[in-house]
Amino acid sequence: MSATYGTNMTGRLSTSPFWRGRRVLVTGHTGFKGAWMSLWLAVQGAKVSGLALAPVDGSFFTRVGVSKLMERSAIADVRDVAPLQQILAEVEPEIVFHLAAQALVRPSFEDPIGTYATNVMGTVHLLDAVRRQPSVKAVVVVTSDKCYENREWMWGYREDEPMGGYDPYSSSKGCAELVTSAFRRSYFSAAGKDACRIASGRAGNVIGGGDLGRDRLVPDLIRGLRVGEKTLIRNPTAIRPWQHVLEPVSGYLTLAERLISDDGHNLAEGWNFGPYPASERTVAELADLVCRIWGKAAGWQHDDGAHVHEAQFLKLDSSKARQRLGWKPMWSFEQAVLSTVEWYQAERDGKDMAQYSMDQIASYMNAGAASDTARSSLTAP
Repeated sequence: MSATYGTNMTGRLSTSPFWRGRRVLVTGHTGFKGAWMSLWLAVQGAKVSGLALAPVDGSFFTRVGVSKLMERSAIADVRDVAPLQQILAEVEPEIVFHLAAQALVRPSFEDPIGTYATNVMGTVHLLDAVRRQPSVKAVVVVTSDKCYENREWMWGYREDEPMGGYDPYSSSKGCAELVTSAFRRSYFSAAGKDACRIASGRAGNVIGGGDLGRDRLVPDLIRGLRVGEKTLIRNPTAIRPWQHVLEPVSGYLTLAERLISDDGHNLAEGWNFGPYPASERTVAELADLVCRIWGKAAGWQHDDGAHVHEAQFLKLDSSKARQRLGWKPMWSFEQAVLSTVEWYQAERDGKDMAQYSMDQIASYMNAGAASDTARSSLTAP
């Protein structure tokens, strides 16, 4: 984490010298990860604008009221070029975070054309608009850990591994990485040190409060727990590198800060932001812990029907980000799950979710070395 982050005496987030007053555009700001990022940037003093599809009713974006803290919230589709060009010209951002995407594997089987159009051509549209907008100094394109050609091996993928993808979603994210690399080399690298710096961030299996995604483990579990029904789980033995949404968001923010620095031209490349190996747990382990924290839970059961292909194991090697950016995961697996479930419990209890979410960001930013063992008693028998 950057040393500029901190909280004041009331526990509220204080503004960051780096982000204070800085013009930022977030595509996909109404989505789960984009809304958390927009909230974090806004309370750090940034002038945040966004472009995305209309938010889903009850989403984190609407539940927390993120738009009230933003300079502008434009509803448009990245598959359309004109709105992107217009908002870039009007906002004149210095930094762009590109998170707009079709973000789920199973829907990509149902709508491969829409998935590729959004994830690939949407990235093309954004980067082409950026190269025509002189105000932009840095861009972070957010893809996924699934951009790699998954060989189901037990060690983490490094940033120079081949791009690939079994399913349309994963393939589209690999394509987005290739698009980002091509634009960087074709339009920005040749312009020298003063050119806009284009980097990509890769993360996956994110959990956190406010996620409404269908066919995503935690949201499906929460929906079942709220009504006392068992949740069907497709692949309980699959191993995933679970991380709270604030972990990759902190990585993207750190990367953007460094891209703006004097040596930022050396950092315009791909970056992994994954958890420590201790957070690599089975789907069943995560489901059991969610149910245990919720209390009086209905639980879950294995759905052994026929399903589309899903990877059994996939992990990232984030040593480059730790060594060159100074970024590291701050929350243990147990703390990530606890913070996620507590967010939904706070919502159930009628808490002020804007304040609660900002308090979670403050808690994350204050996390220290002891966080790796926080709440470890939750896994005790």
